[in-house]
Amino acid sequence: MSTIYDALKHVYASVAIVPIIPFLIVFFFMRARTGDRKMAIRKAMDVTTVFLITTVAVLINNRFGGSFGLYLILLIMLILAGLIGNAQNRARGKVDAAKLFRAVWRLSFFGMAVLYVLLMFVEVIVIFGKAANS
Repeated sequence: MSTIYDALKHVYASVAIVPIIPFLIVFFFMRARTGDRKMAIRKAMDVTTVFLITTVAVLINNRFGGSFGLYLILLIMLILAGLIGNAQNRARGKVDAAKLFRAVWRLSFFGMAVLYVLLMFVEVIVIFGKAANS
């Protein structure tokens, strides 16, 4: 059982390091299955968000030397959900939970993508800086 767990952990880590891989896999699979480009992009975004959240959390933990990265991301997502839910309630008089979750999830995709690029860039600079000093 431990071997299977370790294998799954390594596969997930390999795919999570480069989130464009799951995006492209899901996009091409859904595009071939349905033929709808917009839906394929949405599904690919939804799946890739999971990988981006975990990768950005690890990058935040590595950069700032803590273990609060995932909790910080979840806290920001909850605050965003509260703000969007309040706006929905003011505009329509009720909150549509499905639309709220989808909006937060898709906005998280864009936010995590930007943070991923930024933090990976910083990480690469730090690694090359340490290599140059050695």
